[in-house]
Amino acid sequence: MALIAPRVAPALPADEALALQRALDGGTDITVFVDGTVHRLPPQARDAVVDLLARFSRGEAVTVSSVEEMLTTSKAAELAGISHTYLRNMTDRGEIPVEYRGTHRRIRLAAVMAWLEGQKKKQAAAAAAGGAPDAGTSDAASGQ
Repeated sequence: MALIAPRVAPALPADEALALQRALDGGTDITVFVDGTVHRLPPQARDAVVDLLARFSRGEAVTVSSVEEMLTTSKAAELAGISHTYLRNMTDRGEIPVEYRGTHRRIRLAAVMAWLEGQKKKQAAAAAAGGAPDAGTSDAASGQ
């Protein structure tokens, strides 16, 4: 999953910032139009947009960037449908890349999703060949 480079937007002119601040004061309904179509934002997106607008209304310059979600080994194992121990062993063998925060392992969501996609492809290839999945694939599916 490629991350987009950060975008820096300069502060609004004082009069525009003040007008935006007045519009935001006490307002709870934020409507987004894309090509003339109204879209209701999910709460986390709405909160991010409101925060962005509030920063502009205070006359601040803003940088928008992406961050890749990092998972604990427990969350990653749960998402992958395998045991925590099996996942740790996979990271030890280098099958799934891991980063350390102190002594704690963190795994990128994209790495787990890529591994899951690889497992689906292996299973599809085994089914197409008319055979059973190899031992590594069945172990992964059972979480052993």
